[in-house]
Formats: sequence, C-alpha cells, structure tokens
Amino acid sequence: MQLVFCIGIVICIFMSFKSVIIVCFQKNFLSFETVVMITYLYLSLLVGFGMIFLICLQNDLHVLVEAGEPISGNYFDKLGTSFYFSAVTLFSVGYGDIVPVGLGRLIAVTEALIGYILPAVFVARTVIGIDKQ
Repeated sequence: MQLVFCIGIVICIFMSFKSVIIVCFQKNFLSFETVVMITYLYLSLLVGFGMIFLICLQNDLHVLVEAGEPISGNYFDKLGTSFYFSAVTLFSVGYGDIVPVGLGRLIAVTEALIGYILPAVFVARTVIGIDKQ
C-alpha cells in the first residue's frame, strides 16, 4: 500500500512541474503568478520528498540516520524529521546532523539535484525573456 502512496506522490510532483512549465512559456514570464507557481512547486517538492522519507521510515527502512542511530520515535517525531531533512536537502547541502543512508542517499541526491536546477532554470528563463524584449 505504501508503494501506491509513493507513486501517487511522484505523480503529484510531476504535475507540479507541469504547472510550472506551462507558466514558464507564457509571454510575461516574470510575473506574480510565476513566483507563486514556483513557490508552490518548492512546497510540493518539500512535502512530497518528506512524505517519501516518512513512508520509508514507517516501514522500518533505515534511510536516515541521526548521530549514528536510525531515526526512531513516534509518528510525529519521524514526520518532523522527514520534513526537516527534506527542507534542508532541497534548499542547501544539509547540516550533517541527519545523514541519508542506503536508498535514502538516492532520494536525497534526486531532491538536491532538483533543488539546484530550479533556480538556474528560473534565472536562465528570466534572462532569455529580458533579451527578447
């Protein structure tokens, strides 16, 4: 059942990308609507990857380690840790207090890659839009 949730999360993330791509090809790219859509995309990425980490943790897949020990605690502890790690991975290189292991490394690298590519695409698209005017 958790696999179905993970697939659903990935589909939602791709649909968020689709919405942003549609906005990116509008004539007036640098607008309030674009900023809102990119903000929604970042939020959906943060929540989506956080939920993937949480589903793994709930199924006793050790994808995150804190201070050398697998993440433990109740559901809300794991939820907070998953969202925290997702946010830190998406917006920076991380602090090192929580470390991905095993399958978590692949998930974290994917999230970090997306987090680094998005601002570059936004800046490139803005520059291209300004050059056309």
